[in-house]
Amino acid sequence: MQRVRSMALKLTMYGLMGLFGLAGAPIVLWSRRWTRAWMKTYVRSVFWAARVLCGLRTEVRGPVPQGAAVVAAKHQSMLDVLILFEALPEARFVMKRELVWAPIFGLYALRVGCIWIKRNRRGEGSTMMRRLQKKHTETGQIVIYPQGTRVPPGEHRPYRRGAWMAYAEFDMTMVLAATNVGWFWPKRGIARGPGTAVVEFLETLPPGLPRDAVMQRMETVIEAASARLGTEAEAELAER
Repeated sequence: MQRVRSMALKLTMYGLMGLFGLAGAPIVLWSRRWTRAWMKTYVRSVFWAARVLCGLRTEVRGPVPQGAAVVAAKHQSMLDVLILFEALPEARFVMKRELVWAPIFGLYALRVGCIWIKRNRRGEGSTMMRRLQKKHTETGQIVIYPQGTRVPPGEHRPYRRGAWMAYAEFDMTMVLAATNVGWFWPKRGIARGPGTAVVEFLETLPPGLPRDAVMQRMETVIEAASARLGTEAEAELAER
């Protein structure tokens, strides 16, 4: 039965994306601010469907960044993208190039100021910085996934320099964020389990710290907090 519910959620999610995308076309052309608000309405609709169909709730913990900042976040599945986008006032994601061509999604993502890169391409960090510099006058939070891809719980991937590069170049604070969403909404497959998927904002690093200190702190804090949230998720699943 849970598999059927998970499939229903997947169909609902993409069906709503099509409806919201088409209905919001005039908004995209008219106003970036309204586009963002429309997208957040869509995300809340997905959260509602996840709760009703699969018993999956979302929760945001910690102080949500309000001003300009680099948000270095753990990435486990599409769900943490949705949670961050809804929680942050003006999130602008650094995303892989393939998503630009996704129907509806790509258009809306670019409209709200997201930056695309080609993953695993030499020199792409410099390309990312050039694109961010062109948009540096824009307000908001630059969301970068330091591991560069979705990483399932329990799996380790090295942390890359992209988040630090933006932090150093723009002299911003860096906010660290952890998650456990991969326990309930895996990277692959359609399984969507009941429980509480959490994104937690952790400590804020002040501008001007040296690279090695930032890189070490970023990985240590995010991984430890994500492991803690994973233990919490595992216990919750065991009770069901």
